[in-house]
Amino acid sequence: MSDTYLELANSALGKKLFSAMGLPEPVTLRRENPELPHHLSGRVLVGASLGAVFADQIGSLLQGTAMELSDPLATEKRHLIFDASGIATADQSAELYEFFNQQIKSLPSCGRVIVIGLEPSAAENPEQGAVQRGLHGFIKSLAKEIGRNGSTANLLLVNKGGDAAIEAAIRFLLSAGSAFMNAQILRTNAPVASMEADWQRPLAGKTLVVTGAARGIGLAIAEVLSRDGATVIGVDVPQAEQELVQAMERLGGVALPLDITSDGAAPILRNFCSAQTASLHGIIHNAGVTRDKMLSRMTDHQWNMLMQVNLGSVQRINAALLETELLDNGGKIVGVASISGIAGNVGQTNYAFSKSAVIGMVETSAASCAARGITINAVAPGFIETQMTAAIPFVTRQMGRRLSSLGQGGLPIDVAEVIGFFVSPQAAGINGNVVRVCGQSILGA
Repeated sequence: MSDTYLELANSALGKKLFSAMGLPEPVTLRRENPELPHHLSGRVLVGASLGAVFADQIGSLLQGTAMELSDPLATEKRHLIFDASGIATADQSAELYEFFNQQIKSLPSCGRVIVIGLEPSAAENPEQGAVQRGLHGFIKSLAKEIGRNGSTANLLLVNKGGDAAIEAAIRFLLSAGSAFMNAQILRTNAPVASMEADWQRPLAGKTLVVTGAARGIGLAIAEVLSRDGATVIGVDVPQAEQELVQAMERLGGVALPLDITSDGAAPILRNFCSAQTASLHGIIHNAGVTRDKMLSRMTDHQWNMLMQVNLGSVQRINAALLETELLDNGGKIVGVASISGIAGNVGQTNYAFSKSAVIGMVETSAASCAARGITINAVAPGFIETQMTAAIPFVTRQMGRRLSSLGQGGLPIDVAEVIGFFVSPQAAGINGNVVRVCGQSILGA
């Protein structure tokens, strides 16, 4: 579904009209080049607080990319990274202010801001932990200031042992793949498995399952995973078999028409995967439905059917896979939640419950998964341009698009790119994260 407002705002005539009328002028976001994915380019300025512990490591890893390190006194446009891990007192927070006060105007269109801090529990004392927690409010406010430029600001918090896992996170946050991820807090922990992989095709030789893969976000996920080298086992309901088979043939994947809520579906899927590969790299639980209705008018069928698709099937499939060693030592589990599961939404008590439970699955399973060398994370999409959102009434659809810092809806590929990052071997230290892909929607902000 095209966004006419966005197209007009970026046309020559539209720019003049919108500016004269004082209307918001969202910028067309820069997304990954399909022919050269994961390529980092441009200039970046790295700053650091006194006593910061990651700045040298950041500089070294950037030298392994096509990005150019910038001089603080230069006037060129550049992305900004600030290592705030050394900030331990309220007075020292002035170092954060001074860096961005002086440098934020040098941010290019669709620029990237990354602030790196410590997980408060990893701080040396309660005072430093409190100050590091202050970075949450800083990054969320800064993201709202720069979003009109198509730029994003995200916070990377490093837990004990998580310094070994920051390279993948920084690369992704600098990339065009993070275009619709804004004002988010990403946490790194000690890696639970090997992180060796090629940066351009990190999933080469890997097999992953995507449910709901025939269309929409699920198809975009399958396309990104295939681009990154994976063999995709696409799963969807038998009614979508033709679309699913065509999609998987195009991507070199394998189609499995299956109603994941049917009796025995979980062991059927597990056994199918076992027949395809001795080591399953991951599963993305994307399949989901909505059955919106005010709670007082909702039928028990609308509640129970949605719950089985969005939650019950996910739990049963995970249990079936984890009965085996298919995912051990490097496997990935990714759930697709929703900002409705974080903030709630009128007429979506059933949907919000199910998607909040997906978040709970991540939070309660992260430790046990890590012990087996498995990571589990979730994405929570906001307004994404799909067939479902195209059916939303015009005014509501426009509000959904504009009520974010980036002033527009996201695309299915925006969700897919974050999932592609989560399932990359290099992200073995990214565990227990729930990331909103919503352009910093004000819903639940």
